Amino acid sequence: MRVICPKCGERDLKEFYYQGDVLALGRPDPDADETLWNDYLHNRDNPSGVREDLWYHEAGCSAWIVVTRNTATHEILKTELATSRKTAEEGNA
Repeated sequence: MRVICPKCGERDLKEFYYQGDVLALGRPDPDADETLWNDYLHNRDNPSGVREDLWYHEAGCSAWIVVTRNTATHEILKTELATSRKTAEEGNA
């Protein structure tokens, strides 16, 4: 699979580290009970269809990228820098 990095252009998937769903990255408090930590560490949703994930361009420019992709077809629909998204959200606040 090829991923288009907004900074480097089209690159091989092997250059990226997959972090997970953009909206589900909230980490429990350090003092949270064992059940919450167990769920956070070991359980993931696996929805079919379009979703947004956070990927790190580890073997390239070191940018965090939001990748919009279809998990059913493996098609990547859009990529954008995570910092650009945060700046846009701050502007809308």
